[in-house]
Formats: sequence, C-alpha cells, structure tokens
Amino acid sequence: MNIIATTRNVQGTGASRRLRRADKLPGIVYGGNLPATPIELEHNPIFYALRKEKFHASILTMELDGKEELVVLRAFQMHPYKPQVMHIDFQRINPNEKVTMRVPLHFQGEEESPAVKVSKCIVSHAVSAIEVTCMPKELPEFITVDLSKLEAGQTFHASMLQLPEGIRRRHRARHGCPPGRGRSPLR
Repeated sequence: MNIIATTRNVQGTGASRRLRRADKLPGIVYGGNLPATPIELEHNPIFYALRKEKFHASILTMELDGKEELVVLRAFQMHPYKPQVMHIDFQRINPNEKVTMRVPLHFQGEEESPAVKVSKCIVSHAVSAIEVTCMPKELPEFITVDLSKLEAGQTFHASMLQLPEGIRRRHRARHGCPPGRGRSPLR
C-alpha cells in the first residue's frame, strides 16, 4: 500500500486542530538512523485503510516529500465518538534487517473437525494474532490455522503452527495462551 505524506512544520495542539479541521491527519515517522519527522496526511484514505486488516500487518510504502520509505503502522488514536483518526505513528523499516510484527491468524476447518462434528464442542479462539520475526519482504499478510483435526478437549498451541519459510514465531515469557481449543458446550 502507498501512503502520501508531507513534512509538518508547525507542531502543538492548536496546529493539530487546524490540520484536523482541514481534513488532514497529524502523525509522526520515527526509527532507522533518522530523527523523528512530524508528518501530515489526508484523513479519509487513512481512515478507510485502517478498516483493512492488511494495513495493520504489512510493510507500507510512504512517499514523504517525494522520497519513498518503507514503514509499518505502529499506533493510531481515534476520537472517542466521532469517526475521526486523531494521530498516527509509523516506524521506518530497513529492508535488510529483520522486523518483528503482529500477524493476524485466520482459522479454518473448525466446522469439519471431530470436536465439532462428533462431540458437538464449541471451538474458542483465545488469540487472534501472533508476533513473528522475519525479513520485511517475507512478512505474511496473515497466517492460516487449520483446525480440521482438532479433537474434543484438545488444545492447539502456537508451537503447532505451520509457519512459512523464513518466519519465526517470537517466543514470549508466558506460554499458556493457546490460539484454539475445543470445549464442550454449556448444558
């Protein structure tokens, strides 16, 4: 995805309010060996892009004052009740260094699993994304989790995921949170 941004010279609360009233979005780009750069973007393209899962978990190309940079979305703030993005943060990415990102999980095959078909269990998803480390060009849009062989009472752990070549799951100190589990229905 391509994002067009310009450098923002004025900073502060009042300047940000004026930008928002003009349908612009204040933001910042940081990281790499360059200093943090305040930016402004068009609001509506970013607002609609934030609705797409791909925008949150992929490497983006930002054209900043005519120069292209690779960035990832790191944070954004929404207005409490208006459909308006208040601020957005991007991090620069070096294409030759590994990057750590949260990648969404797409579950499939749970309807065909023995846990659901035979045992009438309910499959619960405890995790919807995992952190992976890989080169930027290898970053997947999502990871598919096949639950078609899930048995009643069985837990599908993150270590059982089939990850694409060159992608490693980032290990956490807490190991007890499984992506999927077949549970008996409430009676």
